[in-house]
Amino acid sequence: MTLPSRKVLLSNALCLGLLAWLYGGDLSDALQARSAEVAAFTELPHLGLPILVLAASAAALGVAVWGLLRRRGDDFKGYRLLPILLVGALFVDLVFAERRIPLSSLDLASMSLQSFHTLAQQQASLDAVPADPAVLNPLLGQLGRPPYLVRGQPVAQYSLQVRQDCDGPVRSAPGLQPGTLIYCVAPGRKGAWITLVGLPAERRFGTPDVLSVQGEPRFMLVQPVPAEEAPAAAPSPEEPFRGSDGSEPPPSGPGSEGQDARQGP
Repeated sequence: MTLPSRKVLLSNALCLGLLAWLYGGDLSDALQARSAEVAAFTELPHLGLPILVLAASAAALGVAVWGLLRRRGDDFKGYRLLPILLVGALFVDLVFAERRIPLSSLDLASMSLQSFHTLAQQQASLDAVPADPAVLNPLLGQLGRPPYLVRGQPVAQYSLQVRQDCDGPVRSAPGLQPGTLIYCVAPGRKGAWITLVGLPAERRFGTPDVLSVQGEPRFMLVQPVPAEEAPAAAPSPEEPFRGSDGSEPPPSGPGSEGQDARQGP
């Protein structure tokens, strides 16, 4: 009796490594998502498939080791179990992947940020941006659910915090929950920066922080409607071609904390 060829040994080692990397990582993510303060997942990852694949991998490895100890050659069918398991697991993963949302939490959060910006921009006038929580808070109902989990539970809805006298987007928001939109209004309501509390793009687990990419906050800017886009006033009979003039917004001042727009019970 002879030992298996190097090709058989290498293929089994490669399949075992891929199974451990793919499904060991899935199992780690599923466990962390259940305990992390914030997890960048739209839904709780399943534990069943990773556990099943890893258990089957251990069994297939045991059969291959038994064949080695018995000095079985390449014709021993136990050496085929790991490659077969890898192909089968990837096929099942592909079937389940068709039911999943192909967008990441970062993509979904960015889309919600853009959607809220569009809705808030529609409320802007020629001279000012909206700043009343009573006007802005109803817009949250059109955003759906934030793409984050808190201790394994999905965040139910977006919330809003309005701040006044800001000079730029918020870069840090300690104490706020994921899914909080921070609407930071410039002096004179000449603009407003919108940021979102979630997780930085580089982290999938951790404490809540402002949504950012490579350390730079992702934000949208609401501005007064330009004069050329504002609806023209109806001309009087004496001045049928009268237009409307716009004015440049004054420079913004230092930021300060504002009021929480979340509605009370």
